[in-house]
Amino acid sequence: MSVKQISIFLENKPGKMCEVSEVLAERGINMRGISLAETEGFGIVRIIVDDVYEATTVLKDNDFLNKLTSVVVAEIPDIPGGLSQILKVFADEDINLAYMYALSAEGPTNKAYMVFKVDDHKTAQAALTRAGIRVVSQEEISSL
Repeated sequence: MSVKQISIFLENKPGKMCEVSEVLAERGINMRGISLAETEGFGIVRIIVDDVYEATTVLKDNDFLNKLTSVVVAEIPDIPGGLSQILKVFADEDINLAYMYALSAEGPTNKAYMVFKVDDHKTAQAALTRAGIRVVSQEEISSL
């Protein structure tokens, strides 16, 4: 039940992120979550989209180097300490967290959605489920 994240490798130059956003928007692809990290000379954009196949196709067609990675998306209560509940599960189960970022959700909600890159997404999903934390599927991404 993992979600596919698209990582896009970009030159660290003005306008590059705008180009990515425009080519996705032109095809009606909605970015539900996004993270941008920079290193010397290039950036890594990580996105969760509503249509993975279409997004990777349009990115490739426009010469944007990208790859797919499995990540875990979890629903958490949007209250103080909500994130701590998940991080405690990971700590208790000895699950290493590489990075995380938030997803957007439509309309008023009392839930938050977080993307987690972990060493073993199947173990992380099972641990979260045992702890009563809902894990979001790829199919649910467009309805958040």
